[in-house]
Amino acid sequence: MRPNVLLITLDQYRGDSLSCAGHPLVRTPHLDAFAQEGVRFSRHYAQAAPCAPGRAALYTGTYQMNNRVVANGTPLAHSLDNVARLGLRAGYHPVMFGYTDQGADIRRISDPDDPRLRNWEGVLPGFDELLCLDERHGPWMEWLQSLGYDVHDPEVALATEHERPAEHSVTQFLTDHFLTWLGEQDGPWFAHTSYIRPHPPYDAAGHYSTMYAPEDCPLPLPIPDDIHPSHAVFLGVPQAAAPTDANEVAQLRSQYYGMISEVDHHMGRIWRALRDRGEWENTVVIITADHGEQLCDQGLVQKLGWFESSYHIVGMIRDPRHPAGFGTVVDDFTENVDIMPTLCEAIGAPVPLQCDGLPLTPVLRGERPAEWRREAHYEWDWRDVFIQRDDHPWPWDRRLERQNLAVVRDQRYAYVQFGDGDWLCYDLAADPTWQTKVDDPAVVLPLAQKMLVWRQQHLDRQLTGTLIKKSGLTGRIPDPHAN
Repeated sequence: MRPNVLLITLDQYRGDSLSCAGHPLVRTPHLDAFAQEGVRFSRHYAQAAPCAPGRAALYTGTYQMNNRVVANGTPLAHSLDNVARLGLRAGYHPVMFGYTDQGADIRRISDPDDPRLRNWEGVLPGFDELLCLDERHGPWMEWLQSLGYDVHDPEVALATEHERPAEHSVTQFLTDHFLTWLGEQDGPWFAHTSYIRPHPPYDAAGHYSTMYAPEDCPLPLPIPDDIHPSHAVFLGVPQAAAPTDANEVAQLRSQYYGMISEVDHHMGRIWRALRDRGEWENTVVIITADHGEQLCDQGLVQKLGWFESSYHIVGMIRDPRHPAGFGTVVDDFTENVDIMPTLCEAIGAPVPLQCDGLPLTPVLRGERPAEWRREAHYEWDWRDVFIQRDDHPWPWDRRLERQNLAVVRDQRYAYVQFGDGDWLCYDLAADPTWQTKVDDPAVVLPLAQKMLVWRQQHLDRQLTGTLIKKSGLTGRIPDPHAN
């Protein structure tokens, strides 16, 4: 019997914001219980930021250098396979609640009035969108108005969640819709619930807004004494700069933790519903995030740059068919590009050749693969700033191709390669606050070589493993139905 599949994404959920991960304050009893009945990946990383790039890597199993979704608004190539199409081929009817933030491939749109040309928050191809909660939050806004609230701006509605009961939050609204749908299912199903929280604005709903006293919140990582010029630019951008007042910082962090505890509460509701329906032992549940959150670390908020706070994320999987792995905490580096290959094996489908990640199935069985990555990788691209303000005539002006960076992070060091040739290296074993820089060639050169090898090994392979010979095709034969 095919398992049910539930993919849960939590927007901007840091990997260290779990009580089972040793957080000194935050309370996440339902996620903690889930970790005891599944596998928690303690060093799990997103591959890109912000939302659309991070989700493109998650949904397609490819690094940004291959999927090329570099900004919120970059079209996702129609040729790329994804988790929803995978579900369709396996006989499911994939549905989603929330949003997927994937722009349509404009090369396939001929009508200049097509609304997809003016909305980057499109639906990942293959999903049936049952509840649209993109940045307009239309259904939630209409519901709030039906309850008598005078709300018309979704950003204001999110920023004032503390003024309303938690039962009227956007998180409650999404969960209620999913549970209603779940109660109507009578066969194997495939669903994606995409929660916006704990995404900004930093305002927790109802009583969750006072759940954590600001003065109890741990301090953020400090701004380095010696900052890179790019970091100095970030600190001058209002949307990226953290408050300078210590009380405001503490309040912001308290609201973030409150949003996390609310999300945790609703995870508990889902676990209970699955148990009550007798489906807990036939449902593969995957929990992750599209990227992390600076949370005032290094003087920054939201997600950007090269610091780990923006890319180290929550990662948990429970496959009820593999109880030997229950309660395992995996300290090896894992990545969101591993989710699609893992999902393939969970439903008995071949892993598409496009996938850069590896199946986590052996780990779910309680095994440790003999060969596994020894580093985490992520990328950040900020060319959208230049696209919106500059003329950049092709082919002579290559400014856009220089506005990016890539990071390789191993057990001790983090190496940052900028698109203009600049670089940084940090000794994180000596100083996990990302302040201790390294310029010793004996350290830096091997890390730069690791990054070069990583890029060479992950060039597009969909046809490169195939040969056309007189005797016919040989090698890796692509699945003709994959795209």
